[in-house]
Amino acid sequence: MASMAGAIRQNHPMSERVIPLVDQRIAALAARVPAQAAAPTGLLTDTRGRPLRDLRISVTDRCNFRCNYCMPKEVFDKDHAYLPHNALLSFEEITRLARLFLAHGVRKIRLTGGEPLLRKNLEELVAQLARLRTVDGTAPDLTLTTNGSLLARKARTLKEAGLNRVTVSLDGLDDAVFRRMNDVDFPVADVLAGIEAAHAAGLSQIKVNMVVKRGTNDHEILPMARHFRGTGTTLRFIEYMDVGATNGWRMDEVLPSAELIARLRAELPLVQLSPTSPGETAERWGYASAAGQHDPALGEVGVISSVTQAFCGDCNRARLSTEGRLYLCLFATQGYDLRSLLRGGASDEAIASAIAPIWQQRTDRYSELRSSLPADTTQGARRVEMSYIGG
Repeated sequence: MASMAGAIRQNHPMSERVIPLVDQRIAALAARVPAQAAAPTGLLTDTRGRPLRDLRISVTDRCNFRCNYCMPKEVFDKDHAYLPHNALLSFEEITRLARLFLAHGVRKIRLTGGEPLLRKNLEELVAQLARLRTVDGTAPDLTLTTNGSLLARKARTLKEAGLNRVTVSLDGLDDAVFRRMNDVDFPVADVLAGIEAAHAAGLSQIKVNMVVKRGTNDHEILPMARHFRGTGTTLRFIEYMDVGATNGWRMDEVLPSAELIARLRAELPLVQLSPTSPGETAERWGYASAAGQHDPALGEVGVISSVTQAFCGDCNRARLSTEGRLYLCLFATQGYDLRSLLRGGASDEAIASAIAPIWQQRTDRYSELRSSLPADTTQGARRVEMSYIGG
């Protein structure tokens, strides 16, 4: 630990902004094994009655993009200290934990990053996870979020390995805007080719997520909607969020979803749709026919309004970091160390019994409390970075 901290201190003056990110990993709380192991019941609820249903697994803390709302280049520069390979959970360790989470009632597993397709041989992990079963005896809904840069070459092997669905991050169609936002001069055409490859491979319910920043890419809302309307790809607009502690978030750069929908409806008739499942993050809007009814052939859009319309009340998601820390909220300041149990010889029963009280004691509702919390998060505990636990 001392050598790692020393190496980081030798970085250029920007290092003071990087140190808390590493300290945060090291200081994550240890999970404790209860004296008596209790078998999973298939249902865990937290202090607000929210069940555990969705597990998001970060498979790498690395990304080949430098989007300023997630991994700004001035912080995540060429000297940034990423996790060493031996600190990452192996595919077998991830699969073992996923099996235990499924026993607690998880039904959906999402692979994230960083950029998950940078993890070598990821299709092997997908195949292992696809063989698992929920408490109902069904295969978990297995999905992946990616920036799309490597999707064209990976889509078919991922589908063959058992991946069900894919979500692609794309913040604009205008090439200059997109290159500026990813900050590595990556062309939008290559991401669009990845989306087409996903369709060709037979991946279903493909979604595209667009993070909207007022004054940066909000003029791309209508072009994006026109492009994906009727293509079988669902476009979702995400309010720019104050994730982590390095993206320089400002409220005046947030475009409220209500305003965004009003912009869309001025040109493209929409009707509101019901949620597809409890705990769904996106509010759904369907493209309307001339008769004013939803036309499934035209598809739909969604808005994710974590800033202006908090959905903490039915949040059913847990997040597993690249090195095996369990986080209970995207805006968490602390995680629980499951890797030490895995590598310390703990039995499945013991690890499952350690997971249960972590979720049962959960109280997280950051988005509901945002307006009442101090704006300055540089003192004391800092929120975990999205690139470390996924979106």
